[in-house]
Amino acid sequence: MKANVLTGADRLSELSHPFLEGKRIGLVTNPTGITADFRTTIEVCAQLENSRLTALFAGEHGLYGERQAGVPFEDEMHPVLGIPVFSLYGKQKKPTPEMLEQVDTVIFDMQDAGVRFYTYLSTLFYMMDACAVSGKSLLVLDRINPMGGMKVEGGILQQGYESFVGAWHMPIRYGMTIGEIALMRNKEEGSGCELDVVRLEGWRRSMTYAETGQPWMMPSPNIPSPETAEVYAGTCLFEGTNVSEGRGTTRPFEWIGAPWMDGERIARQMEVHQLPGVHIHPAYASPVYSKHQGALCGGVRLFITDRDQFIAVETGLMLLHEIARSYPQHFEWTPPPPGGGRYFIDLLTGGREIRERVRDEEGLRQIMANWHQDEEKWRERRASYLIYGS
Repeated sequence: MKANVLTGADRLSELSHPFLEGKRIGLVTNPTGITADFRTTIEVCAQLENSRLTALFAGEHGLYGERQAGVPFEDEMHPVLGIPVFSLYGKQKKPTPEMLEQVDTVIFDMQDAGVRFYTYLSTLFYMMDACAVSGKSLLVLDRINPMGGMKVEGGILQQGYESFVGAWHMPIRYGMTIGEIALMRNKEEGSGCELDVVRLEGWRRSMTYAETGQPWMMPSPNIPSPETAEVYAGTCLFEGTNVSEGRGTTRPFEWIGAPWMDGERIARQMEVHQLPGVHIHPAYASPVYSKHQGALCGGVRLFITDRDQFIAVETGLMLLHEIARSYPQHFEWTPPPPGGGRYFIDLLTGGREIRERVRDEEGLRQIMANWHQDEEKWRERRASYLIYGS
């Protein structure tokens, strides 16, 4: 397979950069840190001349990508390199000054999913802030946005709803690479991080992931393919409910369902909305873990029929609407944590309006109209930070 696009990781070994020369390097990565010729970024960094890899940092799902969502883990030692692997998904999610004492420069190389609530973005933002405080430089190896760089979807996160699944005030689908969003946040927040981006070569915003020729490594256990990433922006909202989002099935986020759900009924009701670029088909599944483990669940499967026309967030919202209004005696929101806090759906959507008005189609459409205004504002805001053309 020949890559038509080179990532920051592909370009790193040939790079001469002041952030690297004579420096101790810390690397934030996971299995998605891979080059087009299947070398890991850990290997590449360990072999850099005139610099030394002294620490590794791991976000959600761990350094090896084997841990399920929400499972914390502790620091460990790398079994081959004998250097620390610091957990950024354990007792703390923000890097401590003690962690950064061992490095001069941090390299960030993780494949993002292109949506606000994917936690690798929060890990990047927290690392940016920590580097600014500790006087460390940060080099982001840019990667392809699997959802492309054209579309923007969803409302901007409201004040007071910041969390690890929403660390900055941006739309759900923000339409930028991880390098572009890092530059934007650093400038707009004035965080003062000494930041640079190793740019992609050959990427256009309109490209599908398949067109790039890059190998696909699952960014997390339940995003096994680029097609999953395409629907994730909408169906991830079901994480905030008692409806299965497909974890424990072979089609996570492409299938949703519950034991009390009639997939044929929901599929028929969804036809009325005439959503573009998607076919919603009744399908049964029995999750082997997570919600409704071992139970036979009625549900629906999403088939993208036109990627350019498909609107993931609107599709997810209308599915929420139809299921919530059809099964008021069964449908529930995931409750806030016992000690208090926000509903998880509020953190995912960036406010409480969806939860409060999900059964009211007119109210829901008004929210989406307001979100379209947010989307336009974001397009204008992001314009000066876009590195790549369409």
